[in-house]
Amino acid sequence: MYIAGRQRKVIELLLNHSEGITVKEMANKLGASSRTIHRDLKNSEKVLFDHNLILAKKTGVGVRVTGSEQDTNQLKLALSSTASSDFTPDERRAVILSTLLEANEPIKLFALTQDLHVTVATISHDLDSLEEALLSYNLSLIRRRGYGVKIEGDEKDKRAAISNLITQYMDPFEFVSVLKENIQKKSQLNTISNRLLGLVNPEKLSLIESRVEQTRDELPYTLADSAHIGLVVHLALAIERLQKGDTITIDPAYLQQIEGTKEYAIAKKLIRDLEISFDMEIPDDEIGYITMHLMGAKLRRDPSYLMEDSSINIAHKAKELIQFVSIKLDIDLTANSALLNDLVTHLKPTIYRMKQGMNINNPMIDEITRDYGDLFQLITQGAEEIFPDAPFPKDEIGYLVLHFASALLQDEKEVAVQALVICSSGIGTAKILATKLMQHVPEIKRVENKSLFDLDRSQIKAYDLIVSTIPLKGFEGDYILASPMLTQAEVHRIKKAIRQKTLTRRAAPKRVEKISTDTVLQIEAMHNYSKVILELLHAFYVSEIAKKRTIEEILQSICIELEKSRMIDDKGAVLEKLLKREKASGLGIPGTTLALYHTRSGDVNAPNFTIYSLNHPIMIKGMDGDTMKMERMLLMLSPEDTHQEVLEILSYVSSLIIQSQESMTLFQSGDEAQIRKFLTKEFQAFLKDVL
Repeated sequence: MYIAGRQRKVIELLLNHSEGITVKEMANKLGASSRTIHRDLKNSEKVLFDHNLILAKKTGVGVRVTGSEQDTNQLKLALSSTASSDFTPDERRAVILSTLLEANEPIKLFALTQDLHVTVATISHDLDSLEEALLSYNLSLIRRRGYGVKIEGDEKDKRAAISNLITQYMDPFEFVSVLKENIQKKSQLNTISNRLLGLVNPEKLSLIESRVEQTRDELPYTLADSAHIGLVVHLALAIERLQKGDTITIDPAYLQQIEGTKEYAIAKKLIRDLEISFDMEIPDDEIGYITMHLMGAKLRRDPSYLMEDSSINIAHKAKELIQFVSIKLDIDLTANSALLNDLVTHLKPTIYRMKQGMNINNPMIDEITRDYGDLFQLITQGAEEIFPDAPFPKDEIGYLVLHFASALLQDEKEVAVQALVICSSGIGTAKILATKLMQHVPEIKRVENKSLFDLDRSQIKAYDLIVSTIPLKGFEGDYILASPMLTQAEVHRIKKAIRQKTLTRRAAPKRVEKISTDTVLQIEAMHNYSKVILELLHAFYVSEIAKKRTIEEILQSICIELEKSRMIDDKGAVLEKLLKREKASGLGIPGTTLALYHTRSGDVNAPNFTIYSLNHPIMIKGMDGDTMKMERMLLMLSPEDTHQEVLEILSYVSSLIIQSQESMTLFQSGDEAQIRKFLTKEFQAFLKDVL
């Protein structure tokens, strides 16, 4: 089976995101344009079809693969055995780098071309890219005609490069787990992962891990899981390379300095145990290197840790960094003692590792820079100013970002987010979505509704979040597309957007009061509220549609009656708008037999809310995209140009419909008297709240 490199990555992403992934997210992960991803998705449909799988697309959720688990696993297996010529350029370079780091002798270009099924020119271009990347590890690439290609440099730098390669393409926890399980999961891993697994003998790794576990119990402090796994991987690579004759060296003066430490004694015992287990001699330099790992992995929770001499300076620097971020974000974090303790706990071993030239890897760095880009730039700037003599690598900045992100988000519920909800008319589905937002996202304290037509006139910058029930073509700002009933995936995306906004915004902008403090304007607003409430209650009725009719026929007969009663001027124009709205997205309220048809039009003379009971139910599209049965049609109309109070009251009615299970049951009953009584009571409460 031939699958182009990027297309294979697209399919792998789909298979790893069973809940769905957007085209934009895929483009970001693969470093391609959305147009390119759309083309790859189209080309991928045949591959999926050949494996009895289907590419499902859903607005607001993205794309996902549907089909049986057996067929999905079969495709994963097929992808894992894809020819190496189908590597992406990055993967191909990773294979070349892995091959060169393993080798003790120069490798001919011809051997690489045979292995990867590409031309000499392609390999040469890849080597040009690798040459620059190796400089960051203090390694050099030797290339000579007739000699071949070889990586030269200190053994410790080569090991750092190998460790980084594993971290980049495999989670270290998965690396160890898959090797230990020998090797049940390997068939479902991609080819590059299988290549990296070949760097370590699984039987040796299991023995090493058991020895490290014993060492962990002997330490006077807790060893973090990440440090445990890092030590296991390091030792496994060290044993493999020592058996090939690749030895590490450490400064004798530094080795003498650390010989009296508890960590050195534990590292020495560990190395001697491994010598017996593998029947080999391990140089004392390796003891020193393991000591550095242990000393660089300290994790202390004792508050007295801050008082140690070597920690005082770091605590001072940490306070400076917290103050720097607080000033830049206009959010006071200086009193957050937990953040200070966490930073000192993290920074002490980190600075030690950096001074010793030890590699720092952050497997989450891509996600961190993507999700917290502004905060990442801010902390990079702060670290450069406060630690001028200790340049922090990108991966370490990522860890600092997570500490600050955690502190900024720990009081999420106190965040007062103002959201703007957009739909085609600004009433109806917009308010249903607004109600769902308030129910499921506690950070949102206030929601305003606007129609698509009002968008240009809205003060967009006054809102923290914009959510729309329809695509906003031509709109240049950020917004989230969501269904009125709000799925779990949509709630997750909205909460993620709020977290990102919370991390980087300055002091919250002052909210506009709902009613002006000016007495005259307040009285005018109260008059408008009362007027529209009376109009709605006087015009409200429940009518019966006895004959079997189509949606268009029902709406047409309703518009004829409304025109006769002079509620609307042009029945044809209003009908056209209602039908257009229905085609835009589903109007059925999931979990009920209700559908809310609504629009704003210049041909509507007064706000109107009516209910129509269908003796012959009709199957329609629900707000969640699924088909459902409609037994009651709720119709809500508003003039195009009207007071804000009119739109607020109509939106309030929309929210009342789904307010609770009792309210939904009431509206489904079609009991005109009880519904009118309910509306009257709720309107009274509304007026009391705005007084």
